Amino acid sequence: MHDIIDQLERKRDAARLGGGAKRIEAQHAKGKLSARERLELLLDPGSFEEWDMFVEHRCADFGMQDNKPPGDGVVTGYGMINGRLVFVFSQDFTVFGGALSEAHAEKICKVMDQAMKVGAPVIGLNDSGGARIQEGVASLGGYAEVFQRNVMASGVVPQISMIMGPCAGGAVYSPAMTDFIFMVKDSSYMFVTGPEVVKTVTHEEVTAEELGGATPHTTKSGVADLAFDNDVEAILMLRRFFNYLPLNNRDKPPVRRGADSADRADLSLDTLVPDNPNKAYDIKELIAKVADDGDFFELQPDYAKNIVIGFARMEGSTVGIVANNPMVLAGCLDIKSSIKAARFVRFCDAFNIPVVTFVDVPGFMPGTSQEYGGIIKHGAKLLYAYAECTVPKITVITRKAYGGAYDVMSSKHLRGDVNLAWPNAEIAVMGAKGAVEIIFREEKKDPEKLAAREAEYKARFANPFVAGARGFIDDVILPHETRKRICRSLAMLKDKKLDNPWRKHGNIPL
Repeated sequence: MHDIIDQLERKRDAARLGGGAKRIEAQHAKGKLSARERLELLLDPGSFEEWDMFVEHRCADFGMQDNKPPGDGVVTGYGMINGRLVFVFSQDFTVFGGALSEAHAEKICKVMDQAMKVGAPVIGLNDSGGARIQEGVASLGGYAEVFQRNVMASGVVPQISMIMGPCAGGAVYSPAMTDFIFMVKDSSYMFVTGPEVVKTVTHEEVTAEELGGATPHTTKSGVADLAFDNDVEAILMLRRFFNYLPLNNRDKPPVRRGADSADRADLSLDTLVPDNPNKAYDIKELIAKVADDGDFFELQPDYAKNIVIGFARMEGSTVGIVANNPMVLAGCLDIKSSIKAARFVRFCDAFNIPVVTFVDVPGFMPGTSQEYGGIIKHGAKLLYAYAECTVPKITVITRKAYGGAYDVMSSKHLRGDVNLAWPNAEIAVMGAKGAVEIIFREEKKDPEKLAAREAEYKARFANPFVAGARGFIDDVILPHETRKRICRSLAMLKDKKLDNPWRKHGNIPL
């Protein structure tokens, strides 16, 4: 008995050491935590239950039979974040550079399968050089097994990827299918092919950071949702983010009540929108002033800035916020912003999170680059997302809602539950100037007449009452009442039930 216990302890010690003290020191020297340190920080103290600590790889080629560290380069199991269940895997860069073997993949698959059975989120802490070359096709098969589970878990349990080191080749496709991707600046990168291959094939000279670092992925590609300065900040923010999410698709979002009253009025909102319709204002100010305690967790803040997305709380309950931002491109919808908002709306819909939409949109972005890039199809993604969405949908039109973009932004016609407008809202096919130039084109040469027509058009259409007369908006509200009206609407909608017709799945315009 003692022999077995001694053996057990030796194996446990070997597993905890991973690739050895030297390699752990090398991790620390790069400003990175080890795989186990990351989990200690992420999970509530003493809550981690580890699985498969003794798993070893089964490769006998290239001298691998003599090097079998227990755990095989990934730490898996489950634990608690703020008292709520979560399944985790943390890749260990000190063991074969975190490379994925067949056994390594099996460990990840096991926790994902269990997470789906019990209805709990999966968080992956990725730090891997890719497939383990010594295992050849077995490691590729391992990746595909993980991918299959990513797809099966999609819309069933939240999946979050935290990229904390390299993530290359096949390794990037698993995070790409998860709901959210976070990165760490200067120490993590993601790319399908590395700088050397790029140089060989296209003759481009590019560094790993330029090719797939946190900055290009949060500003240019939109692959990552957020980037953090270091491992510690990343994990603490991940804990905060986790508090907004339900555990699965049958669960309601968590409620964390603060002292903020639902009836709180903010009179400064009455002067938020400038009198000049061409002047910009910051929509994030409105979001902060209506959310509980001004707390807003923004996602993708540096990508497609003309639309703002993220999570807030109203009376303690999580809501998803989508808002046009007049500060960037006048709040126009373009390809990038449509895709960004569409994916977020679909996540909220999958996990029973109500969607609050703030609208100030002059239309879709014109121009050849947009048309050739497929704005018709990409804009339709946002339209599709809102139309398919069955969770409570509340829309507040703060200023402009013009043309097709009015339809797209959670209008009444797309089954918006409560559609409100501020007094200075303009709901029309287009702006007065453009409209008058089309309707009265024969009077183009008479500026005085045209100006009179423009004033007439403004008086007739540049207000919320035409839409109100048709029942397309439910009420015109004073800006300072916005929080109260949203909270009341959410309370009314809390037991909303709406089912789409049965189908295997829709065919969203990809």
